[in-house]
Amino acid sequence: MHDMVGRDLGTAAPRRSLWARARRPLLMLVVPLLLVAAGAYYLLTAGRSVSTDNAYVAQDKVSISSDVTGRVVTVGVRESESVKRGKVLFTIDPEPYRIALEQADANLANARAQVSGMRSTFSGKGADVAGKREAVSYAAIDLKRQQDLMKDGFTTRARLQQAEHTLSEARTELGSAQSSEANAAAMLGGAPAGPIDRHPLVLAALAAHDKAALDLRRTTVRAPADGLASQTTKVQPGQIVALGIPTMSLLISHHDWVDANFKETDLDHMRVGQPATVTLDAYPGKPLTGHVASVGGGTGSEFSVLPAQNATGNWVKVVQRVPVRIAIDDHRGLPPIAGLSASVTVDVRGGS
Repeated sequence: MHDMVGRDLGTAAPRRSLWARARRPLLMLVVPLLLVAAGAYYLLTAGRSVSTDNAYVAQDKVSISSDVTGRVVTVGVRESESVKRGKVLFTIDPEPYRIALEQADANLANARAQVSGMRSTFSGKGADVAGKREAVSYAAIDLKRQQDLMKDGFTTRARLQQAEHTLSEARTELGSAQSSEANAAAMLGGAPAGPIDRHPLVLAALAAHDKAALDLRRTTVRAPADGLASQTTKVQPGQIVALGIPTMSLLISHHDWVDANFKETDLDHMRVGQPATVTLDAYPGKPLTGHVASVGGGTGSEFSVLPAQNATGNWVKVVQRVPVRIAIDDHRGLPPIAGLSASVTVDVRGGS
């Protein structure tokens, strides 16, 4: 037995010595190959893409407000409900606006009646002018006859003077009648024969009527586009809403994108149209495809409420970030939620 152990130990020692002698050349061959492979991979992939995890989903959002003031009667949507364009979001008590429309109807009818009366007055003034003109013509003829009779001595000076006075009065009355006719025409807007509804009084009443009708229609607030109702709890039945004050929000469907804030040093080769891969933190392992839609015209700090002031002695250079909009081409059925965090990788080898 001791002889067998001795023989095993004797054979194991040469094997270890052989492996030790072969390992060194093997390492000297493998390590350079690995370095060459790593270098080749770097050369092939370096500069192909840039990435950032400073990215967020954004959507077009509409603040829904009322164009009239009043008390909310009904709310027609729930939180996060998908709505179509024209869907009733909420209604305001229409009764005050219905009464206002009825008053506008009455005012319009009254304006038309006024203009109709003005037309009748104008017609009467025209007839009066015609009568006065005939009186002037008759008085002129009578004066001419008296003048001829006076030449032949068949009338008196008193009759001649009376004829002259009568003609003068007739002419004065004609002038007064013509002035009244002109005033009546002016009251009709200078167009006595024009349509009644073109008169300024009626036009003003029509405008007031249209405004009242518009306000009544506006008591029903509808969705301006397809989207997702949000913040609907801000408006409740019985609540008074004011004109122009936001009451809820509508996230517009199919109008979503990703705002990726890339470092300024990543923009050298970035172009519009380059393909991008978007991975939302909410859906790990499910990358979405997209492309660069636009590169921001300024850094994020340029559009902040208080832009950075670097004209000081304590200035420290900081790498700026520029917003890049990524359009999502394929959502893969995953609902994009505004504000979700994302990671974006852009292939910068192509694009316009």
